[in-house]
Amino acid sequence: MILIALSESAFLFPGAVNSVVFTQGEGALIADTGLDESHARKLLRAMQEAGLTPSAILNTHSHADHHGGNAFILKRFPGLPIYAPPLEAAIISHPILEPLSLYGALPPQELRSKFLLAPSSPAQPLEAGTHTLGGVEVTLIPVPGHAAEMYAVQRGTLLYTADALFGPETLTKHPLSFCADSAAQKASAAGLLTLGGVTTTVPGHGEPTTDLPELVRVNLDSLERITGAVLNACLEGATTTDELLARVCARLNVIMTNASAVLLNRSVVAAHLSELLGNGQVEMRVQDNRLVFGALT
Repeated sequence: MILIALSESAFLFPGAVNSVVFTQGEGALIADTGLDESHARKLLRAMQEAGLTPSAILNTHSHADHHGGNAFILKRFPGLPIYAPPLEAAIISHPILEPLSLYGALPPQELRSKFLLAPSSPAQPLEAGTHTLGGVEVTLIPVPGHAAEMYAVQRGTLLYTADALFGPETLTKHPLSFCADSAAQKASAAGLLTLGGVTTTVPGHGEPTTDLPELVRVNLDSLERITGAVLNACLEGATTTDELLARVCARLNVIMTNASAVLLNRSVVAAHLSELLGNGQVEMRVQDNRLVFGALT
């Protein structure tokens, strides 16, 4: 695979998770390193063929599929600086926190796969704003929602949204798109429309597009569809998050076959429940030693 030029100073390395390389002079800043060594190895080979040497890494957030390649790149380039949003930097440095937070206790071995538990790497916390990282000037835009903290990255006319936006094919494949805060995810997606000068947008998963408003629209539609499915599940009668998850999956034709999928999708339902609670559409109560949620009518 090769790097695909998106602008004079930005290149795409496409994959299940996209990596973007921003350049300036001798600097080459990698935004997100992919799931694992395989992705990182291919990325470095593509950079070498393009005559680029990594000068720094930016992890937009702490999900394993966006920083799992860090460890391999550090083996090749020891001491390479790694940056991330402050909370996300803590998780990247201590990755057991991701499956721990999903499971609610020390996770069993099945929940310590590379999809939930990346190798540790020493990420430095970095606030939003315009920074020069590895010799490359970029603007980091806060887009919380998919993760507790996350940055989109803009350089010139190129915008890398990370997982603030997903490509349409990804949304179709994964109708329960992950988020930690659905209300914030919607606000972040809509907020990207206020950016000026963007001609090319790259989502964290999916193809680049020249139509940012349309990409925002399909993402907001998808998020509202999930919120509606969770509310309708609550209208069927008050019950636990796990039972609501089963109802939502039935509505959206989602089939879960492993524990990781159940925990990830359970978090999605919980996020939308929090939004509905905040909007006064759902109530939460303890009933028969169970925490249950039901629609307010």
